[in-house]
Amino acid sequence: MKATIRQGFQILLMLSAVALSFSALAERKLLDQVVAIVDDDVILQTELDARVNTIIGRLNAQGTGLPPRRLLEERVLEQLITESVQLQMADKMGMRISDNELNETLVNIAERNGLSLSEFEDQLAVEGVSYRQAREQIRQEMITGRVQQRQVGNRVRVTEREVENYLSALESGGGSDAEYRLAYIFLELDNPADDASVDATREKAEKLREAILNGRDFREVAVAESDASNALEGGDMGWRSERQLPSLVAPVVPELEVGQPSEVLENNSGFHMVMVMDKRGGAQKQVIQQNRVRHILIRPSEAVTDAEAEARIRELFEQLETGADFAALAREYSDDPVSGSDGGNLGWVSPGQMVPEFEQAMQEADVGEFKGPFRSQFGWHILQVEERRQKDISSDVKEAEARQAIYRRKFETELQNWLREIRDEAFVEFKGEYAQESAEQ
Repeated sequence: MKATIRQGFQILLMLSAVALSFSALAERKLLDQVVAIVDDDVILQTELDARVNTIIGRLNAQGTGLPPRRLLEERVLEQLITESVQLQMADKMGMRISDNELNETLVNIAERNGLSLSEFEDQLAVEGVSYRQAREQIRQEMITGRVQQRQVGNRVRVTEREVENYLSALESGGGSDAEYRLAYIFLELDNPADDASVDATREKAEKLREAILNGRDFREVAVAESDASNALEGGDMGWRSERQLPSLVAPVVPELEVGQPSEVLENNSGFHMVMVMDKRGGAQKQVIQQNRVRHILIRPSEAVTDAEAEARIRELFEQLETGADFAALAREYSDDPVSGSDGGNLGWVSPGQMVPEFEQAMQEADVGEFKGPFRSQFGWHILQVEERRQKDISSDVKEAEARQAIYRRKFETELQNWLREIRDEAFVEFKGEYAQESAEQ
């Protein structure tokens, strides 16, 4: 009998717990409604509100005009949907961002803005964003960036001919070292083969330009209307040197005054506008010190302890000081197979090419001096700087910047295509008032 009563009491407790859990769940649903289902994920109203408030805070801090909140919510919801698809993709790939990596990124972001981490947190608070929210959003941005690089980067190839043509066009156009802070608006063509659709999009672009000329904030138009991936940042493209300008806008940007929108530009993907938000002079000439250096490496291994490797390198150092031939010792004893076969030669070395320990020893060495032994992550080294020179690398920098500019342009085009593909392929179901609006559209 007592056992029966006790069992009945336990059942009552279980039913009470279930009732309370259902009550709590119902309360949470009232407080936090699902606004969209995206494949195996859901987007909650609180997520949408938090992201909208973050963007509003940032745009207010920039002094950018705001579109109607409802329009902003719709655009942010689409952003959250594409992010969700990418985050689910990253999860399946096993991509993770460690806390240490995230912490380093946050410190770097703060430093780039001239702030300490605590000052950065205070600035976020002014914009209405908690440090925890910003931390999680940055983590997600890092993950989606990696997904994009893996999925889209493989589609992009830059040829030597493209680099040569880019530099030739820049030179013939009298390119300078000026730098421009740019904002950008892009209206995508839904159907490039449909003349009526093309004409309607062109007319919309021209009307937006006219509104900007009449005083409407360019960045606010970007937030409200642009189809570019940076739309919700007010179309901000950051600082670009003339060599880094996308090919479509490269001819027009140098002719624009600060605050002046470009004409509407057209290509196969749609219609574009750019505005120079600020302008500054760039570096005229870039000269670095290079060292022609050779080395001998003794690497510890399973067969050679670190102490044995150190003893061996010290013995070689003594031989060099008594007149032994560096090249002959490198060929016979160095554990660097590439340089060792060439007498230890590493050729001309630019700053930043070597690990820090090697770099420091190289910079401290006098020309002709044997420097070492010293330890790096690769093992024990002796080096000799044979010659130093000042090298103008402006042409190398120009080529690298040209390659990067072409890559970015191609990557952005492919990224837009890929984002459209994954959005079209995803299962998306809108809920509540968003479901009604979606049906009306």
